Amino acid sequence: MSDFQAYFLLGFEHITDANGYDHILFIMALCSIYTLVEFKKVFILVTAFTIGHSITLALATLNIVSIAPDLIELLIPITILMTAFANFFYKPPVFSFIQKSPKVNYRYPVALGFGLIHGMGFSNYLRALLGGEADIVYPLLGFNLGLEIGQLIIVVVFLSLSFVLVEILRVTKLTWNLIISGIIAGMAISLIFQNEYLPSLFNTAAN
Repeated sequence: MSDFQAYFLLGFEHITDANGYDHILFIMALCSIYTLVEFKKVFILVTAFTIGHSITLALATLNIVSIAPDLIELLIPITILMTAFANFFYKPPVFSFIQKSPKVNYRYPVALGFGLIHGMGFSNYLRALLGGEADIVYPLLGFNLGLEIGQLIIVVVFLSLSFVLVEILRVTKLTWNLIISGIIAGMAISLIFQNEYLPSLFNTAAN
């Protein structure tokens, strides 16, 4: 097996690993207001997230930028919580003959920005795998592609589930969104308070 293939599998396993479910939660939070019939919107949204985390994954792995891993591990569940919380106030766009030009969807730049944070998290894992390896181009490409394939599978599975519940079982989109976003928000809060960086942050602020 080549280095590219090995790191592809590592990237795929990392994004789909149930033990490291923070990235999965974020993808679910991004997608919870949509169903499978709105895949085009989801594709644009996930692409924005992909661009963001690909940028910082490359920059951090190449040691061009560096942020404390503990801080990143705190920021990731915060991005999950903020995304889930925003879902509670989401209102589907209403077509109007008067307003012909649609409003800019704020979720796209937000997904891009939060992707930058998640990319730092991916890079911490990848750098630990690379160690002192000299040639990191192919490992970086393989790992990133593995992430994307795994991410796409998560999106398809999640949207298929929402399609069954909303389009077939006739659960309202609002109910589905509130339930899944509430669960995600609760899990994100738990991750935030489990983070080891949080106590030191409060101690610094108190001093």
